[in-house]
Amino acid sequence: MQKHFFNCITVIALLLVVSTASAQRRRAVKPAGQPAEVQITPYKTTMLANGTDDVMIKVVVIDSKGNEVKTAGNLIRFSVQGDAHIAAITTQDKKDAGAKIADTAAQANLKNGLLWVKVIAGRTLGHIKFEAKSDSLWTGSTEIHTVQPGVPHKVTNDKYIAKTVKDKILGADISFLPELEAKGVRFSDKGVEKDAIQILKEHGFNYIRLRIFNAPAGPKGYSPNKGFCDLEHTKQMAKRVKAAGMKLLLDFHYSDYWADPQQQNKPAAWVGQDFTTLKKSVQDYTTMVMQQLKDQGTTPDMVQVGNEINHGMIWPDGQINNLDSLAQLIYAGTKGVKAISPKTIIMVHIALGGQSLESRFFMDNMTARNLPFDVIGLSYYPKWHGTPDDLKANMADLSKRYNKQIMVAEYTQLKKEVNDIAFTVPGGKGIGSFIWEPLSTWEQIFDRNGKSNSFIDVYPGIVKKYNIKP
Repeated sequence: MQKHFFNCITVIALLLVVSTASAQRRRAVKPAGQPAEVQITPYKTTMLANGTDDVMIKVVVIDSKGNEVKTAGNLIRFSVQGDAHIAAITTQDKKDAGAKIADTAAQANLKNGLLWVKVIAGRTLGHIKFEAKSDSLWTGSTEIHTVQPGVPHKVTNDKYIAKTVKDKILGADISFLPELEAKGVRFSDKGVEKDAIQILKEHGFNYIRLRIFNAPAGPKGYSPNKGFCDLEHTKQMAKRVKAAGMKLLLDFHYSDYWADPQQQNKPAAWVGQDFTTLKKSVQDYTTMVMQQLKDQGTTPDMVQVGNEINHGMIWPDGQINNLDSLAQLIYAGTKGVKAISPKTIIMVHIALGGQSLESRFFMDNMTARNLPFDVIGLSYYPKWHGTPDDLKANMADLSKRYNKQIMVAEYTQLKKEVNDIAFTVPGGKGIGSFIWEPLSTWEQIFDRNGKSNSFIDVYPGIVKKYNIKP
């Protein structure tokens, strides 16, 4: 009986796998120009839990190439989980008369490929999940954090004069390089095999970004047993970067695993620590890493204290709803950097390329707590962060409002457009960009065999246009 039961379960599981795979294949084979995925862009992913704060969410469908299908009229079904409700669906700045709304659920047809959905938060702290579904298309979803900021308390009373970056930055995050090389990938340009770092330098790149995890070799770490992106791998890569005559941006994730707006997991070694001890752990770890890099002659020129931290870092202590605690943790990391290298530039990195209101919310709260830092870094991926015009407006606003230099810390698509924006921020405050993992990911500039492709040829033109120095 038990064996029969498990045989039945096995058959059912196989059928589900086959069914799921078949559905995925049906979706995958849709030709360019045909709707394939519902894409949503929330213009805030942090909302006040006050019963009135709202967010506008842009809804389109894209084809298999990622292009908007502007003629689409698909029926889209919306749902909200958490303390929030759908207030309106609009198109062309007018309410959609055909939309059906029932508090946490709604549906409407796209009009010329576009809809806007207005969601209003309740009064409960937590998360809101918003989904947009359509038959035979991939679902679009996002997570929104609801917060109550509280009264700000300064992390320091000292007045900080921000340091400035003098040279324009054309950078690349190539933290995957040791893993790719371990798999046997060798890089070449125009048929000549070379170190990938050298190829990037020859095309005008002058900065390399490396991420570092606390203990990635652990069972729940980024790289179990192998430890890629740990301190030792980072030290080896830092030597290669400096040997190539390039500058180094070090990206502390303060996690054993990926840290981003959806996850900021506390390192296993710090679990259970009280907040005073946690702050000391952040500062001591940062100081230790910086000291080891300095001892081998590879002091980072710039440091990110946290990665994409618009929802906070080192959860739960540093979640966005704990703004005082978040500011103190960032400050602890900053003190760790400055203890070893006072000249190193400090970047605050948020994943809000085109989200102006949320960017202001974050920066207002950090400024109110007198957090010392030098540069604002933005991630920009059009799927999540709006149009190039949104990015341009946000960079101009932030640099002027907070009198800071600003840059695109991550991007991949729209290479010319993004760099044109990054280098032309009003007041000369735009200092450059870092493309994310161009050796192997998304719109990469090398193919799977390590051969450079036409995308890499975009960069010499950018170097010439903006007079970027080696």
